[in-house]
Amino acid sequence: MKPLFISLLTILLVAAAPFKTVYDFTVKDIDGKDVSLGQYKGKVILVVNVASHCGHTPQYADLEAMYTKYKDQGLVVLGFPENDFMGQEPGSNSEIKTFCTTKYDVKFPMFSKIDVIGKNIAPLYSYLTKKSENGAVEAKVTWNFQKFLIGRDGKVIASFDPAKKVTEDNIVKAVEDALAAK
Repeated sequence: MKPLFISLLTILLVAAAPFKTVYDFTVKDIDGKDVSLGQYKGKVILVVNVASHCGHTPQYADLEAMYTKYKDQGLVVLGFPENDFMGQEPGSNSEIKTFCTTKYDVKFPMFSKIDVIGKNIAPLYSYLTKKSENGAVEAKVTWNFQKFLIGRDGKVIASFDPAKKVTEDNIVKAVEDALAAK
C-alpha cells in the first residue's frame, strides 16, 4: 500500500506544480552558443520574433531604444529571427547579426534563427504561445515582431500584436509596470 500512496502523492505534486518559466529554457545565441535563459532571472524580458525583410523591420530601432532606456532598470529585449512568414528572414545567423548591428545598431541579445509556428516550433515559443504551458496567455504568433512580455518571475504577462510598436502607450505602460514590480 505504501508504494501506491507515494505514487499518488507524486502525481498530485506534479499536477499541482507551477507552470514552467522562461528560465527553464536553453537557446542558441546568434553565434550558435548555448544560453540558459536562467541568466536573465529577476529581469523583465521582452521576447520578439524578428525578420530583416519585413514591413515591421524598422521596429528594430524602437526595440533598441526601449532596451537602452530601460536596461538599467532591469529590462532585456531578446530577438529571435525566424523565417516563418513569407520568407522574410532568408539570411544566415551571421548575415542577420551583421544586418542588425550595421543597419539598426542592435545591442540587445540576438539568438539563432528558429521556428515560431508549425510542427518545428521551438520549445520556447510553444511555451510562450500556449496557455496550457505558460498558465497565462494563449497567443499564436501571427507575424514577424510579435512581442511577449515576461515578468521578473520568468512568467508570461502579455503578448502584443506584431503591428504594435513598443512606443505605444499600452506597451510602454505594461513594461514600466513590470519593471516596477519587485
